[in-house]
Amino acid sequence: MSNPVDTQANVDASLLLAPLKRLHEEVRNRVVEVCEQAALEDLARVETDAEEGDTIYAVDRVSEIALLDFFEREIAPTAPLVLIAEGIEGGKIVLPRGRSEADAVWRIIVDPIDGTRGLMYQKRSAWVLTGVARNRGSQTNLQDIELAVQTEIPLVKQHLCDALWCVRGRGVESERFNRLTGERHRLRLQPSSARTIRHGFAGLARFFPGAREELAAIDEEVVRGALGPVEHGKAHCFEDQYLSSGGQLYELLAGHDRFVADLRPLMEPVLKRRGLSLGICCHPYDMCTELIARAAGVIVTDERGENLRAPLNTEADVAWVGYANQYIQEQIEPLLQRALRERGLL
Repeated sequence: MSNPVDTQANVDASLLLAPLKRLHEEVRNRVVEVCEQAALEDLARVETDAEEGDTIYAVDRVSEIALLDFFEREIAPTAPLVLIAEGIEGGKIVLPRGRSEADAVWRIIVDPIDGTRGLMYQKRSAWVLTGVARNRGSQTNLQDIELAVQTEIPLVKQHLCDALWCVRGRGVESERFNRLTGERHRLRLQPSSARTIRHGFAGLARFFPGAREELAAIDEEVVRGALGPVEHGKAHCFEDQYLSSGGQLYELLAGHDRFVADLRPLMEPVLKRRGLSLGICCHPYDMCTELIARAAGVIVTDERGENLRAPLNTEADVAWVGYANQYIQEQIEPLLQRALRERGLL
């Protein structure tokens, strides 16, 4: 008897686009509704703070409930799949229930709310992120993703929100949704064409305590190397600590940012020398829509300048760098890698 994966080898990932867009809109609507009705203290209540994995807040539970129910009802009947997401025991589940992982056609990795902390305090939009890859077992990685969808979860006071999607090889599509009127219109988003980070947003992520001074020192060294010493009363460039990896990718592909690097996993030896532990880092589900950014023209790499090949799971720590274009990469990458090598981090 042939393997179910083999018999469905020609299934097109694009067939999952419409249902995944519906899921994203369902999550967006539910989360916004809860944010409208609940107090900040309720949304920010810690639900789970286990030793392994990110902290789960009350607002996260809203999206997790919708997630599993939708995949069981709408996606799994069309083809067996492995669903990978935080909040699922063990980090993954095979659907329909009772099927084996080897039966699965797809591995689908989801972050129902990327940017929980900013959203629950109503400071910044969060994002629903989904990546779909053909099942290659534990070897499946970010480069295998064939379909990616990311949808903005807006602040309560915000009536416009964006959604983007990409089927590999078919370009990026995007739209803006008006929550007040229900109207939608197509967007044309493109990365910055600037040839320098001067007068633009650029910088390293340092969201949480733990080696922030080391990350800031690397940032300063790179900027000085690229732009020279700061002039009195001037600002060479600026930074935006957007506490959402999907949001950072959006800022790059929308032309708002020119360079972003999240190098938190590389800080482990620095912290170990101090007798400290590495805190929370970016995970594969945070980067599962990087296909969209790359298809839009953003250059996304790991810390060594190679393609991101993180496995599709909930545990791996991911370091990544994003450049708006080749000119920015040529300006920044040699300086960044030199700073990392001199510190023994590469």
